[in-house]
Amino acid sequence: MSLKPNTHEGIPPRRYMPFTHNMADWLGFNIDKAWLEENIRWKDFGTGVRLGRLYREDACSLVLYEADSEVTVDAFMPHSHPGGEAYLVLEGEVWDEDGTYPAGSIVWMNRETTHTPKTRGKTLILVLWPEGVKSA
Repeated sequence: MSLKPNTHEGIPPRRYMPFTHNMADWLGFNIDKAWLEENIRWKDFGTGVRLGRLYREDACSLVLYEADSEVTVDAFMPHSHPGGEAYLVLEGEVWDEDGTYPAGSIVWMNRETTHTPKTRGKTLILVLWPEGVKSA
């Protein structure tokens, strides 16, 4: 299996599947939910989704997204990432127009990629935005 990212010159960013690799077969970890609740300041969007900002420097952010198992399918709005996006699905499952990413998946989306992610089940995602996020 190749871990080489997709490179498709001249094709608009949303026209091909992002780099993805499921690490669940060889990577295991435990999530301390009590620690997260005590140490992360969460912003609740009122849609069953909340964001916990871990670190921010200029436009670069490292955040946690948590979605309830009962979250509405359209809880995440269409958006793009000027500098791309990398995320690790810690729990649950994320899916969008390009694929399905179960727990243990790492996903890299190229610059200016637009997508509308959705989740299945209780989901926790660690996300890196090199240059932020903007509404599509």
